[in-house]
Amino acid sequence: MSALQVSQLSVNYEKTPVLWDINFAIPQGKLVGIIGPNGAGKSTLMKAVIGLITPISGKVDFFTKSLKQMRNSIAYVPQRESVDWDFPVTILDLVVMGSYGSLPLFKRPGKQEYLKAENYLKKVGLFELKDRQISQLSGGQQQRAFIARALMQDAQIYFLDEPFAGIDHSSEKIIIDILKKLTKENKTIFVVHHDLNTVESYYEWVILLNMRLIGCGETKEVFTNKNLQSAYGKNFSLFDDAIKLSKKISTGLD
Repeated sequence: MSALQVSQLSVNYEKTPVLWDINFAIPQGKLVGIIGPNGAGKSTLMKAVIGLITPISGKVDFFTKSLKQMRNSIAYVPQRESVDWDFPVTILDLVVMGSYGSLPLFKRPGKQEYLKAENYLKKVGLFELKDRQISQLSGGQQQRAFIARALMQDAQIYFLDEPFAGIDHSSEKIIIDILKKLTKENKTIFVVHHDLNTVESYYEWVILLNMRLIGCGETKEVFTNKNLQSAYGKNFSLFDDAIKLSKKISTGLD
């Protein structure tokens, strides 16, 4: 059974095609990177799949069920830029919010939910900061707090939109280690990802896009120069790109 099956999905923004006729199926328990050039439709695909954007056509199934049937089994972590970090809430309260969907109507979180939230804050290395306001955190810490909030939902499928953008290396390592552990619990995880140099070490499967689907499958099968040239342009070379990045880092330009 596929954790996610997308059939003939197309999305327009003001009559301009953004995604066209996307078809793929992902097995349960995979850590999946969604990759492609800027403007390829990576975040759009994620938002369309979870109902934040209405496609012009297509069908989306989670374990053969509809989004409406599976909504409580899905967790979403948005891009940091879309979050109001000045909202007056502590880190602990932010994480506890992840329990709201599983609580009975009108019931407030209790001791059990707060203990659970504290446990997840320990997992992401933020327990000692639990009483701080979220705006007082660094970018990497903010992202880790939102990961903890998503973990509170105890979902079957997780969607993360560029969780590694603009964060420190230690936070990135903490997050990817958590995501890999979740797949061992048979959770399925989708990550919009921009750093091609870490794709092979991070993801079991990839979805490669540029408005259309270039490839979907095991990373070793899809993440090839041929497919990357189809997505990024015929002059693209993953090997050359890695060399350029290495030079930038060594000269302090990145």
